[in-house]
Amino acid sequence: MKKIYNKLVRDKIPEIIRKDNKSCSIRILDDEEFLISLNAKLQEEVNEYLESNDVCELADIEEVIKAILEYKNISTQDFEKIRLEKVSKRGSFKKKIFLESVNDNND
Repeated sequence: MKKIYNKLVRDKIPEIIRKDNKSCSIRILDDEEFLISLNAKLQEEVNEYLESNDVCELADIEEVIKAILEYKNISTQDFEKIRLEKVSKRGSFKKKIFLESVNDNND
């Protein structure tokens, strides 16, 4: 029985499939297709985490993020600087603040 996936997979997946005495059809994406597929994979992994609440899914999300950063030629160190700059300017999420509304005092 043939299953159609049409999605980006980790590098060792074809090898794992073949070791399971199955065959698969693959192709190498061009740069534009790769970024589109990475973005779709990020959404897929986020959805899987939201459905399962499983920390293992966060590892998959991080792997996709690292691939996107590499594609965009951004080092993990530079990305960490970006993250820390945002924390410095806007804070983190440690205080568990939930914004309910904002009133425009000009009314």
